[in-house]
Amino acid sequence: MKTMPNPPHSFHIPVMGTGFTIDTPLRVARYGISSVMSLVDDVLIEKVREHYCRKLGEPFEPIAAAEEDARARRITAYLNLVDRQVHRQVRELQESAFENGDIRRYFEMLPDSPLKQSYQDMLAAADPAEKTRIQQMLRPKAVPGSIDVNIMTKLDRDAYLGGQKQAPEASDALSALRGFAGSTLRSAIVFSAGFNQRLYSYAARFADFFPDETGGFKKKIILKVSDYRSAEIQGKFLAKKGLWVSEYRVESGLNCGGHAFATQGHLLGPVLEEFKRKRRELTEILHEIYIKAHRAMGRTATDQPAEVRLTVQGGIGTALENDFLLKYYQVDGTGWGTPFLLAPEATQVDPVHLERIRTAGEGDVYLSECSPLGVPFWNLRSSGSEEARR
Repeated sequence: MKTMPNPPHSFHIPVMGTGFTIDTPLRVARYGISSVMSLVDDVLIEKVREHYCRKLGEPFEPIAAAEEDARARRITAYLNLVDRQVHRQVRELQESAFENGDIRRYFEMLPDSPLKQSYQDMLAAADPAEKTRIQQMLRPKAVPGSIDVNIMTKLDRDAYLGGQKQAPEASDALSALRGFAGSTLRSAIVFSAGFNQRLYSYAARFADFFPDETGGFKKKIILKVSDYRSAEIQGKFLAKKGLWVSEYRVESGLNCGGHAFATQGHLLGPVLEEFKRKRRELTEILHEIYIKAHRAMGRTATDQPAEVRLTVQGGIGTALENDFLLKYYQVDGTGWGTPFLLAPEATQVDPVHLERIRTAGEGDVYLSECSPLGVPFWNLRSSGSEEARR
């Protein structure tokens, strides 16, 4: 089966809130940096789509909340906009000058790798013809980061119209999934915050989640998990539906997106140690189930499983810690949240709140019950949401 291409960077920017990373791909994807947008709030998504259509000169036709399948259609429209714009940005970057264009920034930010070495060879080349040859080889290799999306599986309210409960497909999570499935994106959906059988079963209705004739996936599935057991249970359920999990994204139970002690204090080290020991076993078990499901559906399945990435995020504080996770636990990548939350070039935080975060003292941060997941949540007393609540 066709393997997933290795991303240019070993890190990604995780989903942060409903809005902090809502336009992050438009800011960083052209530099090969992968990031994740939340699909929770379609009202916000529609407003952001309008903003960028006006800003970029694209026609904007509003999708009213009362229209049929409005939530899914709003999500599809925004994701298609982001996809178009990132492709445009990448074309312009690939055509820019190596002396002072965006393409220089792209290669300068790469980690040590054969690709970075080729770029350095180009800089060192004394022969103009050789320099031009290497540049032409490098241009198409400046590929964008993945434009991924996130669904919090527990946030799956049923839809009502005129007091009448609508079909299950109209629920929050299922309509968000439909919005992603109908988009032009070639990327991944991150399922986070628990196991939703209805949602996972619904994913099997969309052809893009199944391998194409080359063995590749147009739409991939990433499971955000807190431990090995969760990965195995959810992975088996999806495999029985003929769905392959392309990545297990382990999130620290002590510090995940502001949530505190989401796993009753289980530390990240022992969790990753179990993944390290059982990673091959997990892939083999799931592939056996996956093959049986495909044969039962009359689909072809190869003897070799597709690649499965293992990444980790939450509470990584230093480059040394990051290096340790990559080398000792042999993870394929890491997710960095807070450093990018504080970078206006990457995320959407207004200057007022950046300053409030910068100057916050110990008494300004407290454990609240504001999370919809029923887990204690670290909150900033001076935040706009807290002021509105009070």
